[in-house]
Amino acid sequence: MEFVHQIFATAFISVVLLYTWRILNWAYISPKRLERLLRKQGLKGNSYRLVSGDLKELLKMAGEAKSKPINLDDDIKPRVMAFIDKTFQKYGNESFFWIGPRPSVIITDPELIKEVMTKSYQYQKPKNSKILTKLLAEGVTSYEGDKWAKHRKLINPAFHLEKLKMMIPAFCLSCDDVLNIWENSLSPEGTCEVDVWPYLQNLSSDAISRTAFGSSYQEGKRIFKLQREQAENIVKASWSIFIPGWRFVPTKSNNRMKEIQKEVQSSIRSLVNERVKAMKAGEGNNKDLLGILLESNFQEIEQNGNKSFGMSIDEVVEECKVFYFAGQETTSVLLVWALVLLSKYPDWQIKAREEVLQVFGNQTPDYGGLNHLKIVTMILYEVLRLYPPIVALDRSVNEETKLGKLTLPAGVQLTMPTIFVHQNPETWGTTRWNSNRTDVAKGCLKHTRAKAKVALAMILQRFSFELSPSYTHAPHTIITLQPQHGAHLLLHKL
Repeated sequence: MEFVHQIFATAFISVVLLYTWRILNWAYISPKRLERLLRKQGLKGNSYRLVSGDLKELLKMAGEAKSKPINLDDDIKPRVMAFIDKTFQKYGNESFFWIGPRPSVIITDPELIKEVMTKSYQYQKPKNSKILTKLLAEGVTSYEGDKWAKHRKLINPAFHLEKLKMMIPAFCLSCDDVLNIWENSLSPEGTCEVDVWPYLQNLSSDAISRTAFGSSYQEGKRIFKLQREQAENIVKASWSIFIPGWRFVPTKSNNRMKEIQKEVQSSIRSLVNERVKAMKAGEGNNKDLLGILLESNFQEIEQNGNKSFGMSIDEVVEECKVFYFAGQETTSVLLVWALVLLSKYPDWQIKAREEVLQVFGNQTPDYGGLNHLKIVTMILYEVLRLYPPIVALDRSVNEETKLGKLTLPAGVQLTMPTIFVHQNPETWGTTRWNSNRTDVAKGCLKHTRAKAKVALAMILQRFSFELSPSYTHAPHTIITLQPQHGAHLLLHKL
C-alpha cells in the first residue's frame, strides 16, 4: 500500500514539476531567449516585462489617443497606432515590441512584406488571431495552404467580370434608397446636415444582402448588428494576453461572443438551406453571390465525384459570413473617408463630378462606364493609401526563418503596419493628399472598388458636400479604420 502511495506521490510531483517548467518557460525563459536573439541582430525594443510585456503601455496609449480628436491636417498614425508610432520614434524602424510574452518584430520594408504575404505556408496567422477570427468569420480570408487554395478556386467564379456586371443594378437600388432619404431631409434651401457614416454602413449592408443573398437589408440587418458587436468584442480580446484554453472559461465576454457566433450561424444557415432546397428543385438563383458559390461548389463535387473536393454546408456558411462582414466593412469605410477627403479638397470633388457627369450624365451608372472614371479611380486609390481599411497585419513564425537580413527564431511574431508603409515619405515624398498617384492599393477587391465607384458617382450626381462645423476628426480601428464620432457633412442639392 505504501508503495502505491509512493507511486502516486511521485506521479503527482512529476506533473507539478512539468507544468511548473512549462509555465516558467512560457512566462520567462523563452521570452528572454528570444529577446537575446533579436538584440544580437541589431533590433531594438523595450526590455521584457514579465507576462504582460508592452500590453499595459500599449492599451494605455491607445485609450489616451482615442480620447482626443485631432485636426484634419494632423498625421493620423499617432492616434491610430500610438504605441507603434512611439516605438519608431524611440528605437527606429528596426525594432520590436512585446505582445504579452511574445516579441513582435515590426516590418516596414514593402519587399519583405510582400514576401511574408506570399508565403502563407511559412508565415501564418497568430494562434490567438485565428481563434478570435473564427468567432467572426472563418472563411477564405482566414484559411491557409491547401484549404485556402480550394476555397479560393470555388469562390473565384463569383468575382468574374460578367457576374460583377449583374450585381451593379442591385447596388444602384441600395444607393438610390439612401440618396432619397437624404433628399427628403433637405431644407427649402436645398441643404441639410447628415452624419453619413451610419447611412453608408446601411448602404453597404443593404447592397451585400441584395448582391449576396438576393434579399433586402431588412432581412440581414440583425446579422450586421451582431457582426459589428462581435468585431468590437474581438478587438478588445485581441489586446489581452493569450492564455491557452482561456476562451473556454465561461466569462461574460466569452459567453457573449459564443452566443453571437451561434446566432449568426443559425441565421445564415437557414438562408443557405433554403437556397440549396430551391436549387435541388430546379428553382435556384445563380445571379447573386450565394447562388454562384453554391453552383460552383456543386459543379466541383460533380466533376470530381467526391464531396471532399467541395465545401460543406458549414464552410459555405462561413464564407457567407465573410461576404457579410468584409464586403460591408471595406466598402463603407472606403466611401466615408472618400467623402471626408473630397470635402477637404473641393477642387478634386469638382473634377470628380465633372468626370461622372461626362461619363453618365444624370443616368444611373453602369459597369461599362465605371472603367472610364479615371479621376474617381485615382481618388479612391489615394483614399486607400491615406486611410487603409486594415492598418496593420500580423503573422507568426513557427520555425527558424530567414527574412531579408534577419534570422527569425520560432515563436516570434511579425507586425506589418501598412498605414506606416502607405505614408512613408521616402516612398511617397509626402503624406498629404495627391490624387495623381495611381500605383497603390492594387490588391483591393474588384467588387469593392466597383461598389465604391457606383456610390460615389451617384452621390456626386445629386449633391455637393462639405464638412459640417460639428464634424470631429477621430479615426480609430474596430477591425477596420472608422470615424469614431461619425462623419457629419453639409449636403447641397444640385
